[in-house]
Amino acid sequence: MSDGRDDRVGRERFRPPEHPNDHFLLTTVVGSYPKPAWLTDVRERHEADGTAVNDDEWSEALDDASRLIIGEHERAGLDVVCDGEMRREEMVEFFAERITGYEFKGPVKVWGHSYFDKPSVVSEVAYDDPWLLEEFEFSADVAQRPVKVPITGPYTLATWSFNEVYDDAAALAYALADLINEEIRHLVEAGARYIQIDEPALATTPDDYDVVGECLERIVAGLPDDVRLCLHVCYGDYGEIYPEINDYPIDEFDVELANGDYEQIDVFADGDFEPDLALGVVDAHTPDVEPVAEIEANIREGLHVVPPEKLTVSPDCGLKILPREAAYAKLENMARAARNVETDLDSGAIDAAALRAGRE
Repeated sequence: MSDGRDDRVGRERFRPPEHPNDHFLLTTVVGSYPKPAWLTDVRERHEADGTAVNDDEWSEALDDASRLIIGEHERAGLDVVCDGEMRREEMVEFFAERITGYEFKGPVKVWGHSYFDKPSVVSEVAYDDPWLLEEFEFSADVAQRPVKVPITGPYTLATWSFNEVYDDAAALAYALADLINEEIRHLVEAGARYIQIDEPALATTPDDYDVVGECLERIVAGLPDDVRLCLHVCYGDYGEIYPEINDYPIDEFDVELANGDYEQIDVFADGDFEPDLALGVVDAHTPDVEPVAEIEANIREGLHVVPPEKLTVSPDCGLKILPREAAYAKLENMARAARNVETDLDSGAIDAAALRAGRE
């Protein structure tokens, strides 16, 4: 596979003008964020019969929630923000509803009393109207900081759906990757420059790393060099897909390691890790808010793998299952910890080169 990383513009574009330190650890979110309780109430009343809350009122509620969460991300001190996916309920259903060729035939049981409205591909998938353009344009207009756009990846969309048309999941994934490329082209025309592809399905079927690689090649085809592409793979055994991910045409690889106390950090500490590392430094699965000092130690784990200019600081995964107060506190402490580590790097209190040399 080709590697376009060397020609892509780096993270300095995302450095805030008022940034206080010479070093810059990019801080961001993975995507989802707790929805305000009132938004859930409005949604239920809108979906009940469409009269208690009409379409225009529902649209206004979504705009208000997006505006609110973008503001929270900025107040927490993040360098790159998003709207917390206020307009999305589920990462596969949201896109399946917008892709021609998908159909919903009813929920399937996942575990216990949990159900997933698993979609079916009943005809060849096709691109009709943009999926995320209005969401991005609204967010970019509201935000004072750059906006990241998370997109569920084609491999996850394919393997977490029933396939009634294509020869196999790989063929469906390739077709979906072409559609995602078209969607990103619209986003780029509107000004988007930071795209995250979410592929949680890769963690459960790591032998298909080559399928995901081909999908990524299709996704980046023809995109400008200044588009930053991140691949997020949460949980799983990263040793099953590394070093193969070095061949992926990505700028950044986002991993979930705080939840596992960084037991897998050595997977990447061989000195050959190529993309930037987006490191989860707060646990998305617990409402316990990590102290700033603990998060600083977590950030230093990433400096064992990459130099500061290649380290992005983020939560492990989306934060939507947490209480909103806890999610905000985690982000605020995370941003503060990143700035503290930058100060220590500037002063020499942290020797990043020595940290990498000690782990390789």
